[in-house]
Amino acid sequence: MTAYPGMQGRKAPVRGAAKAPTYRCSECGWSAVKWVGRCGECQAWGTVGEVGAGRARTTAAVTTTRLAPRIGEVDLTRAEAAATGVGEFDRVLGGGLVPGAVVLVAGEPGIGKSTLLLDVAARAARTGRRVLYVSGEESAAQVRLRAERIEAMAQHLHLAAETDLGTILGQIELLEPHLVVVDSVQTIGSAEIDGSAGNVAQVRELAAALIAVAKAHDICVLLVGHVTKDGSIAGPRVLEHLVDVVVAFEGERHSRLRLVRAVKNRYGPTDEVGCFDLSDVGIVGLPDPSGLFLSTRDVTVPGTCVTITLEGRRPLVAEVQALVARSTTPSPRRATSGLDSARVAMSVAVLERRARIPVAAADTYTATVGGAKVTEPAADLAIALALASAALERAFPSDAIAIGEVGLAGEIRPVTGMPRRLAEAARLGFRRAFVPPGTCGSVTRVPGLQLVEVAQLAQAVAVALRAAPESVVSEP
Repeated sequence: MTAYPGMQGRKAPVRGAAKAPTYRCSECGWSAVKWVGRCGECQAWGTVGEVGAGRARTTAAVTTTRLAPRIGEVDLTRAEAAATGVGEFDRVLGGGLVPGAVVLVAGEPGIGKSTLLLDVAARAARTGRRVLYVSGEESAAQVRLRAERIEAMAQHLHLAAETDLGTILGQIELLEPHLVVVDSVQTIGSAEIDGSAGNVAQVRELAAALIAVAKAHDICVLLVGHVTKDGSIAGPRVLEHLVDVVVAFEGERHSRLRLVRAVKNRYGPTDEVGCFDLSDVGIVGLPDPSGLFLSTRDVTVPGTCVTITLEGRRPLVAEVQALVARSTTPSPRRATSGLDSARVAMSVAVLERRARIPVAAADTYTATVGGAKVTEPAADLAIALALASAALERAFPSDAIAIGEVGLAGEIRPVTGMPRRLAEAARLGFRRAFVPPGTCGSVTRVPGLQLVEVAQLAQAVAVALRAAPESVVSEP
């Protein structure tokens, strides 16, 4: 072989040579090609170790005499969901818990995850099913105090305050439960895995062990997971891929309302939302939570407007309140609570430019009632009308709602799910609805609800806050 300049002293690569070892942090999973004393991701000292080296291996085929069944021969009875007794939780799960399903429930601290799952465990135990509740964060006495407070005592509910994975698996083998609740994933560890409980390797081992047990014995497993400061589920991303259902618990700490939505669901839809009321006596499902999002409607004041939002497939009423005050600073203040600040700022600009409403130079304060979070574009018209109502000191009609997206050119755009929104508005007793153009032709008549089509924001302000011309009012 001809030796080219610069090749002296270099060895040609050997095919099949052993790969260089990989070093990984036991706390966060960060990897490197060489050893370092401090992790480059979590900045922890002494946590980077060698994972392994050697040739890549291939698994040989195993001879089997059992042919895979046809898809039409698969037994569907093993995938039938059993109701938990909590209607709002069953709505999110798609009807209930499927035997062998592993559900991950994640949320911020103190939001009500443990209270909800303890109630679910007690209701399942009252039906005669054996339930094992594993608490890695609290003692057995603390869990019993909560159970007595929320009336979750049951004869077939077993409680284990353990943090060792091997002991938990032994309890499952001895008890043979139908439902297992583990609170929480980040507090359980295995003695066979290096590192403290909650790191990447420990969480992966815990998930793999519990999933294997659940699938082998048709045991439903509910896992409680922590979240990081940005709201994502703590631990490795593979945890969300391994489990069957991922449920997110949402809500403001200072509000009683709690929303439970399915982020991932192999057994049902992911666009359902469950509403709960968290109080001193526990957490209670709210089949009709509309009253929490509306203020007292006896006296109408300027600066309020009601809209109907869609949480998944569920329509929920939301009231937007606005206050416009004279600014004493060169840069007017834009304060928001429960609303997207970017969309509120856009509504202020469109109102000033397209509708000639003097709000850009004033301080604006916008908020929702009851701690609701409204981020969808369908609330743009309600936000704009609430700001215009506050600026003009004219009250929005108490029997009307506003639904529509506002564009930068001031046009009112159609939104999805209009039939469900209008049906919910009629059920709550509203008489008029300000909607985008074309709604009357695409939506069937809603008894008791008059549709007012508005094409431009300036027209919507004129119709809603002043005398309405007959040409813009139409019946479906």
